[in-house]
Order: sequence, then structure tokens, then C-alpha cells
Amino acid sequence: MSKIEWKAAARQGQARAGELKTPRGKVHTPAFMPVGTQAAVKGMSPEELEDIGVEIILSNTYHLYLRPGIEVIREAGGLHRFMGWWRPLLTDSGGFQVFSLSALREVTEEGVAFRSHIDGSPHFFSPEKAVELQKALGSDIAMPLDHVVSYPVSQEAAGDAMERTVRWAQRSQQAFGEAPGQALFAIVQGGAFTRLRWECVQALVKLDFPGYAVGGLSVGEPKEVMYRVLEETVPLLPEGKPRYLMGVGSPDDLIESVKRGVDLFDSVLPTRIARNGRVMVPEGYLNLRNAVHAREMKPIQEDCGCCACRSYTRAYLRHLVKSNEILGLRLTTCHNLYFLARFMERIRRAILEGELEEFYREFCSLYSYEPAR
Repeated sequence: MSKIEWKAAARQGQARAGELKTPRGKVHTPAFMPVGTQAAVKGMSPEELEDIGVEIILSNTYHLYLRPGIEVIREAGGLHRFMGWWRPLLTDSGGFQVFSLSALREVTEEGVAFRSHIDGSPHFFSPEKAVELQKALGSDIAMPLDHVVSYPVSQEAAGDAMERTVRWAQRSQQAFGEAPGQALFAIVQGGAFTRLRWECVQALVKLDFPGYAVGGLSVGEPKEVMYRVLEETVPLLPEGKPRYLMGVGSPDDLIESVKRGVDLFDSVLPTRIARNGRVMVPEGYLNLRNAVHAREMKPIQEDCGCCACRSYTRAYLRHLVKSNEILGLRLTTCHNLYFLARFMERIRRAILEGELEEFYREFCSLYSYEPAR
């Protein structure tokens, strides 16, 4: 078996249900990857994630490089062994984190010089170093260093970043070489500009990567811009390879992106909002900090099987959140990740059964885009 192999099980329009095979197991797509930035999905153990049904998680090279350091993880036998997670694992290059440190970094053709957000110490990532670090981590899927730009940005700046991303992808591929049990995906950049995205895809497809990500979205642009870019970009990607949209995790964006042909997603959204008492429900979001929930003796969601909804009321969860109890953030995190796991399962089943449009209409009839109550 090749390192990474994706096969479609069903299609409906642009949407695909498939199976991603990796040396450490299968991932049924479309799938959402919880983010374990520092080798841990906040508040959750690997065993709890497995119980929820999570098949793949993401971790961050930038953060692990700074702390505890790649050598510590290498000595432990790789990232899987270090964190006790034995299913597939994707690592990003740290490019987004480095480029978000706009006051602390400098971009050249060779790479990015930056200062640690922890202690201000100087560091440098080249495309070669980014893949070298991920080879040491031993992730199943690695991502190359890319040049991320924010929104809005001029076409000239987006074009320069896109062209640099392609050159860095070539260098990354050469440096990655043959890494047993690992695969390197490419990242498509180009801002909100159709021509730039097209040029980037054409150049990267010629390099024949085993998978392709769409980067540079969910960086402040309106939703309609993101959806347009996906509509124009995703169909250009190879039909038989996985497609990954980086940094997206709200239910509305997930289903809209699946309808446009995306297979994999990641975001800190579900865990981040959970720590503030915000939870996902079919109608949108609830904010458990709000007084309306103080005497609600019912679960977050009546038909939910997560550990929070099986045993606890909104009133109790609100008490925990308001009291800053660790149990509260663990339970809200469990709910949000369970919710998204089931949500992606339902989308996948709808594609397999040819009922995605019916599922989409049902979702839109329930989902509210108003602020959480």
C-alpha cells in the first residue's frame, strides 16, 4: 500500500465521501481534525478522542519546536509515542503561526526569521527545515512551509506570496524525499484572486503531491469570498487525491465546503469556544454563561450521546463554567468535538445515500447565524 491513498465511495455533485488510507489506519472522509496544538487536544485524552470517534488529529510544528523541542520528541520515539495517540496524525509546518507574528518575523526567499512568542529568542524556518522537523516528529501527513497573506491584500502581494509558496513547495518536496510512512501535501495560495489560485494549482499539480490543501482562507474574508474561492479552486485539484481546507470548523462552513468538494478540515474553533462556555447545537450555538440557562434542568442537546449530555444539565454546566472549574471546560469540549464528529458522519452518510441536498435543506432550516443566547 502507498503511504497515502484516497478512494471515493460516493459522490453527489461536487461532494465526495471516501476513505483515506494511511499506515496507521483509515480516515473516513469528509472528516474534521481536532487540533492538538501542543501535542494535546485541550482538555481531552487520546482515549477520550478515540471514544468520540476521532480518526485523525492535527498538531503544530512551530509550537512543538519551541516547546518541548524536537529532540525531546525524537528521544521519545516520535510524536505518536510521545503523546500516546496511535491513529493518523497531521502536522502543519507552523507557517500560519510564524506569519501571524507580523511584528516578530522577516520573510526572505530563503525562509522566515522570527522571534519566539515565548521568550523572544531568534529562530529561522526554511522550507527544508520545516519538513526536516516534521520527519523527526513522524507525522503521517506533513505540510510544507507556505507564504500566508491576510485579507484584504493587494493582487501584487498575493501573487508574490503565491509564487514563493510554489518555489518553497518544490524545495520542500526535494528535501522530504522518501520518508517511510509519511506523506507531504501541497498548499494552494493566491488570496481571493481567481487567476492566482489557478496558476498555483497548475504549478503544484505538475509536482504530483499525494494530497492538496487550500490555504489562505478563513483569514478574515467574508464567507461568500471563501465559498467563491473554493468553487473556483477545488474542482481544479486532482480528482483521486484528498483535498484539505485549512483552519475551518464551524458547522455552516463545513457543510458548505463539503458541497464544494473538500474532504478534510481542521480548526481550533470547537475547543476554543468550549473553554468560554459556548457549545454547538443543531440550531447554532448556546452560550452557557448566559443567565437564561441558570435553571435549565436539561442537557445541552436532548438527542446527544456525549459525556456532557448523558449525565449533566445546562444549569450544572453553567455553574462549572462560571466557577472556572476544569470539569466544565472538559465537558463542553467533549460536547463540541462529539457534535462535530457526528455532524461529519451525518454528512458522509447523506452523500453515500444520495440525500445530501435534503440534509443541507434540513440543516439550513434549523441553523441560526445569530449570536449565541
